[in-house]
Amino acid sequence: MRLIVAACLAGTLFLAGCATGTGYSSSGASGSAAPVYPDGALTPITSGQTKSRAVVTLAPPTDMWDRIRRGFKMPDLDNDLVHDREQWYASRPDYMQRMTGRSSRYIFHIVEELERRDMPTEIALLPFIESAFNPQAVSSARAAGMWQFMPATGTDYDLKQNIFRDDRRDVVASTRAALDYLQKLYGMFGDWHLALAAYNWGEGNVSRAIAKNQRAGLPTGYADLSMPAETRMYVPKLQAVKNIVANPERFNTDLPIIANHPYFQTVELKRDLDVDLAAKLADVKIDDFRALNPSAHKPVLLAAGTPEILLPWDNAAVFQRNFEAYSQGQYASWTAWTVPSTMTVADAAQRSGMSEADLRAINSVPPRMLIKAGSTLIVPRTSRVQEDVDAVVADTGHLSFQPEIVTRRTVIKAGKRDSVASIAQRYRLNPASVAEWNDVKTNHAFPKGYDVVVYLPVKAASSTRVGAGLAHLTGGKTLKANAVTSREPKAASGKGTKKAAEKQVVREPRGGTPSKKKR
Repeated sequence: MRLIVAACLAGTLFLAGCATGTGYSSSGASGSAAPVYPDGALTPITSGQTKSRAVVTLAPPTDMWDRIRRGFKMPDLDNDLVHDREQWYASRPDYMQRMTGRSSRYIFHIVEELERRDMPTEIALLPFIESAFNPQAVSSARAAGMWQFMPATGTDYDLKQNIFRDDRRDVVASTRAALDYLQKLYGMFGDWHLALAAYNWGEGNVSRAIAKNQRAGLPTGYADLSMPAETRMYVPKLQAVKNIVANPERFNTDLPIIANHPYFQTVELKRDLDVDLAAKLADVKIDDFRALNPSAHKPVLLAAGTPEILLPWDNAAVFQRNFEAYSQGQYASWTAWTVPSTMTVADAAQRSGMSEADLRAINSVPPRMLIKAGSTLIVPRTSRVQEDVDAVVADTGHLSFQPEIVTRRTVIKAGKRDSVASIAQRYRLNPASVAEWNDVKTNHAFPKGYDVVVYLPVKAASSTRVGAGLAHLTGGKTLKANAVTSREPKAASGKGTKKAAEKQVVREPRGGTPSKKKR
C-alpha cells in the first residue's frame, strides 16, 4: 500500500484509484478486480495487476522544447498563411538562432507561469512574434518590452513607467501582466485565436468585428472576421513557430538546447546600487545583467522602487557574498534630486555639480527646454548624502519640460507712481528679475519717464513695439520706439541621448513591418 501511495504522490505512475482514493477497481490482466472496501481504503495490488494498461510510466521532459510540446492545447490553424510563415522562418536560420538563443533566459519562467495557470504552452512562443524575445524592443507605436505593451495598457495592468524604470520591459512583471491580459481576453471570447487577435488588435475591435458578422449571419471565428493585415497574420505566425518547434527536423531547423531548469533567480536589493557595480558584484557581464533587468534604464537601481533584481542562477549567491563584503565606498554614486523651481539646464547642472552635457545625456533632456519645478533628475551622489532615495520619489519620479522663451531687451518709460513691483505685475515678470536688470532693489520706485529695462518674450515685445507710436499704453506708459533689442543669453543646447535599444523598431528581417498595436 505504501508503494501505491508513494507513486501517486511522486507522479511517476498513473494508477487507477489514485485520484479518487476509493480503492483500486480496474480489471487486471487476468480480468479480476481488486476489492473495494466501504471505507475507501487502498489495498495492495498483485504483480499481475500492475501489467494493466492503467499503469503508465512518464519520463520528465528532456529540455524546454519537449516541455513546451507537451503543453500544446490550442487548436491548430492550417492554411496558406501558416505555410507562408513556415517558409519565412525556416528560410532564415540565423534569425531563428538569435530569437531562440535570447529566449533561453526567459522561457523557463514563462512556461512555469503558464503551467501554474493551466494555460496553453503555445503562449510561451508569443514573444517570438511580438519582439523576437528582445525585452528592450520598442515598436513604432511605442509598444515596449518582450510582450509589447502599449503605455496605457501597461498602466492598466500595474506596469509602472517612470524616469527610473519601465516595467513593460521587466521580465517577471510583464509576463505576469501579459498572462493576466490573455486570460481576461480568453474569458471574453472563449477562443484562444480570438483572444490572440484581441491582444494584437484590441478587444473592442474584435468585439465589433464579431458583432458585424453576427448581424450579417456570418461565422465569427478568427478566419472569418475582417481585420487588418497584421492581425490576419498574427495567429499564422504563432502557428508557424509552433509547427517548427513541434517538428524542427521537418523544417531543417536546429533548436538550441535549453535545459529544463531555471535560468535566473530573484535577489533582494537592500540598498541603492549602481548598475555597473551590481553586475561586478554578481560577476556577470553588464550586457547579461541588463538582459535580465531591462526595466532599469538609468545607471542606478533604487531599492525603494526596484526591490528585487534577477541574476543568473549560479551568480545569485556570488552577488550576496560580494555585496555583504563590499567595503570600497558607497553602493550608489547617483541619487535623485527634485527640482525646486523651473530652471534652465545650465542652472540645474551648476546646482548639481555636473556639466550641462552630462546632465542632458543622463536625463535625456531635449534641447531648448526648461526643466519644470517638481521634476526629478538623476544627479551625482556626494559623500554627504547618506540616505537612499525614498519610496515616493522612486515610484512617482517624473521629468517635465517647458519650452525656453526667447526674450528681447526692451526699454519702457515709467509712469507716475511706477515701481519694480507694479512693472513686474503688469508684464508678468519676477520682481527680483526686474530689480536685477535695472540694478535697483525690489522695493524701488521709478521716477516718471525713467527708462526701465525689461526682458519680454519675443511675441510680447513685438506687439508692444508695434504700439510704440500710440500716444499711450496701459496707464499712459509708453515704450521707447527705437529700443535696441537683443536675445537674452540662454543655456547652450545639447543633444539628449537614448539607448540604441530604445530606438529599435521591432521588425522581421527583410519584409516584416513595425508592430502597430491598438491595445
